[in-house]
Amino acid sequence: MRAYELMIILEAELEESIVQGVINRTTEMVAARGGSVPTTDKWGRRRFAYEIDHKTEGFYVVLEIVTEASDLDDVDRFLRLADETIRHKIIRLPDKEAARRGLVGGEATPATAG
Repeated sequence: MRAYELMIILEAELEESIVQGVINRTTEMVAARGGSVPTTDKWGRRRFAYEIDHKTEGFYVVLEIVTEASDLDDVDRFLRLADETIRHKIIRLPDKEAARRGLVGGEATPATAG
């Protein structure tokens, strides 16, 4: 199993129920393939650094996912086709960072003050 971070930018004017529906559908797709979504962080409405598709704001959501790489193809396709999605990005977390966050096995190293 590997750890990933998925950032989704949804249209800013969406109702909370639609935002939650996209999050729930994404979580269900990951769970159906044996993965898990330990954390969901709603950042809320944020202003873009530049205009995207004639829009200046979006609703940001970040999900931490633990699954196999091949399991994310369906999620990627769903988000590409969803009308509510402006942008999305899936990145694989480095093993040390995933262990530090407690997402995968391994020794988490404490942060040092410096």
